Amino acid sequence: MKRYNIFYQVHKGLRALLFETAIFLQQADFTRDEQIEEVKERMNELIHLFDGHAHTEDHFILPAIEAYEPSVVDAFEGEHKEDIQLARRLKDVLQGLLDADNDYDRIEFGKSINLLFVEFVTFNLVHMAKEESLLNKFLWRYYGDDELKQITKDIIAKHKAEDITKFNKWMLRGLNNNEIITWLSNVKDNAPCFVFQDLMQQASEEITRERWILIQEHLTEGVQLA
Repeated sequence: MKRYNIFYQVHKGLRALLFETAIFLQQADFTRDEQIEEVKERMNELIHLFDGHAHTEDHFILPAIEAYEPSVVDAFEGEHKEDIQLARRLKDVLQGLLDADNDYDRIEFGKSINLLFVEFVTFNLVHMAKEESLLNKFLWRYYGDDELKQITKDIIAKHKAEDITKFNKWMLRGLNNNEIITWLSNVKDNAPCFVFQDLMQQASEEITRERWILIQEHLTEGVQLA
């Protein structure tokens, strides 16, 4: 029987964020002020979302299994601390880039950011895979799907609206068509109308026109955007 994967959707979004940011950094011209400003904005958003995701896991998911598997919780809390250290190193190098006053230093800081970001990506890809393979095993052992879905609802209720919008952006970019259709349908059936309409609008902006047309064809008639 297929079980509810509490990590699946958000992890797809976070991987999309990592991959797109990695390509952007590789192509960035660190001698241009506007590129440096975009590097700053993208990196700050990425660090904020990954920090928020780890905080969510520490306060909602890990406590759910702490009484049953304390050593597992200790191990993942340790990895979250390591991730925080990686993020701090990224912030330090980013600040060095922002403070640099000549092209040579900017290019050198750009190289450092790219190298450190590869380390950040590698760590988080492995970490998220371990969460889905190991933590899910324990969550499924001790909880039913309805209980896990309630944890997801509790998480969403505690997030700021602007952070939900940011996470939604990357999930829309990371999910396939069928997953987006299922997500939109669930929101339509279970959330207030304005939440559904806002998500529909955001989806129309984040997904390519070709994909969006296909997705709309599978949604209930009358909710499509013009």
